[in-house]
Amino acid sequence: MIGQLLLAGLRALEEYVALHVLTCLVPAFLLAGAMVSLVSKEAIAAYLGSATHRLRSFVASAIGSVFVAACSCTVIPVASGLYYGGAGIGAAFIVLWVAPAANVLALSYTASVLGGSMAVVRLVAAMSTALVVGFVMTWAFWRSEAARAAGTEPAATLDPPGESAPAPGLGAFADRAGIVLMALLAISLLAPNYLVRTGPYWVKVSVWAVPMSAAFAWARWRLERERWSAWLHETWWFVRLIVPTLLAGVFAVGVIAALLPPEWVQRWLGGSGLGASFAATLIGAVSYFATMTEAPFVARLMELGMGKGPALGLLLAGPGLSLPSMLTIGRVFGARKATVYVAVTVALATAWAWAAGNWLF
Repeated sequence: MIGQLLLAGLRALEEYVALHVLTCLVPAFLLAGAMVSLVSKEAIAAYLGSATHRLRSFVASAIGSVFVAACSCTVIPVASGLYYGGAGIGAAFIVLWVAPAANVLALSYTASVLGGSMAVVRLVAAMSTALVVGFVMTWAFWRSEAARAAGTEPAATLDPPGESAPAPGLGAFADRAGIVLMALLAISLLAPNYLVRTGPYWVKVSVWAVPMSAAFAWARWRLERERWSAWLHETWWFVRLIVPTLLAGVFAVGVIAALLPPEWVQRWLGGSGLGASFAATLIGAVSYFATMTEAPFVARLMELGMGKGPALGLLLAGPGLSLPSMLTIGRVFGARKATVYVAVTVALATAWAWAAGNWLF
């Protein structure tokens, strides 16, 4: 029994490393390092910082994240890069939630597999949850944010109450070398998921390799030695911080999946009751789903009798959270922030699943 569980964990780890590290985590880490080392902290603070008008920064984070097709683990380097670059905690955690839970790719695939109504409700639920997450995280940790803002956002705190500093132009974020480099890295992160949905893995690697090679060629040509070193130094900092915990979490998910009998899932996820909604949300929260994989999984469970309400809860929490991402968020942002974030998203996803199952579907 123990040997089978260990083998299940190792298989999950093998699959994750083989399919996600090169085309997902590598560009995500490099992009996070570029955000911290090449982007102006003052510019990030002006748009997404804690001193910026909260609703404006939250909406900007949520809308921008819709176009980032990333799983719950891949998005962590991006969100932490924004946070340590000067973004407020509310905006950073909105990115953590929306990018995996409601990106365009996942929504379009949900519509094709589960129907347009499910995709629309998923989008509305994810966006409303994101705004609540932003306000709760900002309120719960306002003391630490105020202390951080005093060191990272001095100019913004001088504005009169109720007023915001003018939003800087694109050039205020970074110079041309930094902007082009981050654009190429973003393409290498997003293009494999958007352009290659089926087929052999080497096709996805090929799509990833073109912009990645261009990014390194551009960086070697345009970045001075100091900025080149700073970029790689910050990237390595994220790798050391995140990868060990992430891989341990993936292994744990494989073990848990082997322990979970299909009969239990079929029995407890039927109907639209609060218990079924919470059970589906909780299963999604601890499981790992790569972008788009949650839709066919939910479709299969619905064929076995899963209710539409619980299906929505799994669609929200499945890609939005995972045991590996929970552990890694705790490592990057702190255990208290991770606990509040997980509790709020699980509670809201459960509430949406129950409400949708009883009144919307």
